[in-house]
Amino acid sequence: MAFEGLSERLQSVMQKLRGKGKVTENDVKEAMREVRLALLEADVNFKVVKQFVSRVRERAVGQEVLKSLTPGQQVIKVVDEELTRLMGGEQSELVQAKRPPTIVMMVGLQGAGKTTTTGKLANHLLKQNHRPLLAAADVYRPAAIRQLQVLGEQLKVPVFSLGENADPVQIAKQALVQVNDEDCDYLLVDTAGRLHIDESMMDELKRMKEVIQPDEILLVVDAMTGQDAVNVAENFNRELGLTGVVLTKLDGDTRGGAALSVKAVTDCPIKFVGMGEKMDALEPFYPKRMSSRILGMGDVLTLIDRAKEAIDEEKAKELERKMRSQSFTFDDFLEQLEQVRSMGPLEDMLSMLPGVGKMKGLKNLQIDEKQLGRVEAIIRSMTPAEKQKPEIINASRRKRIALGSGVGVPEVNRLLKQFDDMKKMMKKFSSMTKGGKKKKKGFPFPFS
Repeated sequence: MAFEGLSERLQSVMQKLRGKGKVTENDVKEAMREVRLALLEADVNFKVVKQFVSRVRERAVGQEVLKSLTPGQQVIKVVDEELTRLMGGEQSELVQAKRPPTIVMMVGLQGAGKTTTTGKLANHLLKQNHRPLLAAADVYRPAAIRQLQVLGEQLKVPVFSLGENADPVQIAKQALVQVNDEDCDYLLVDTAGRLHIDESMMDELKRMKEVIQPDEILLVVDAMTGQDAVNVAENFNRELGLTGVVLTKLDGDTRGGAALSVKAVTDCPIKFVGMGEKMDALEPFYPKRMSSRILGMGDVLTLIDRAKEAIDEEKAKELERKMRSQSFTFDDFLEQLEQVRSMGPLEDMLSMLPGVGKMKGLKNLQIDEKQLGRVEAIIRSMTPAEKQKPEIINASRRKRIALGSGVGVPEVNRLLKQFDDMKKMMKKFSSMTKGGKKKKKGFPFPFS
């Protein structure tokens, strides 16, 4: 999980301060020493660490903090604000040209996930009702063009290509003509990467920049490479003048050094972060939300955003109607399970809830995704009639379902009992709320 190690260390430091009725300069000094070590261990650039700790210490020993009614909370507020500032302050949105198309150059080293990220960005734009065209200008990596074409087919997005023997600059130039013919408002150019930064690579990118005059030059960089990611960003920015950074594989980076260093070192904002392999696993980067998550204060806004994307509003209303009328079936249950899983790993969702990190039993909770898979397999092994009317599932049917789903009969029995209990609870709740509507006085929920 992103920032896991850093988050635990910083939350531990903040917890010590929160519990103090009075905070002295020595308390702040000791806390900043621990913060400094935590950031360095997270592979944050040492100059960035030095400046960050200095700014927090300067503000934290001020009179408005030490003499406040809750000095510990005030210090935490300072850390939160400075952490947000370190990562860019406000969200930096994708530029939109005054007159379409908006041209985006995707650059980076080979292996950072540039082509996949180009597809993810196209998917992000589709959700905002834009019409992107993808240009396959990586003619050096075997199968790069085919990879982009496959992504285009999946997303139903047009892909422009002149083949592996064409000049990348000419590909980008002709794609500018094609984008108008296709009536698209965004052009995403997937450029070639290298195993390392070299002169020929930069020269090609500079020529492409000169020809197509992009509105955005986004560097795609692997967050798990830590300080190397920052060095790559610094070099690309110096040569091309980047407008933004996309950090991939942030979900696998437990340290988070790149995310905390890139903006401070290059003055180039992080615009998106990759949080998984699926096409919808690209999120806009919100410094304030990320700071809150690191400090254990939750990230409810991102959780809400994910829920809005994953859960169909009309289906949710239909589900509520079924729950009230007790017509909720295993088909409905399966659909809900799929929607929840599409929001991302359950541990990740739990970490976005404020205070979960401090709750006993939840801090190190490991949710068994395989168990959810077994539940899904059991339901899919049922016949349509059994899903609609679970009460018809007798002993022989249970054996058949267990065999079909690769689990034991006790697991099938457990799921059927849990489903039955859930329906009883829905029925009770529904009758309570109906009773509450009829009663003009008194509390609708019985306590007897």
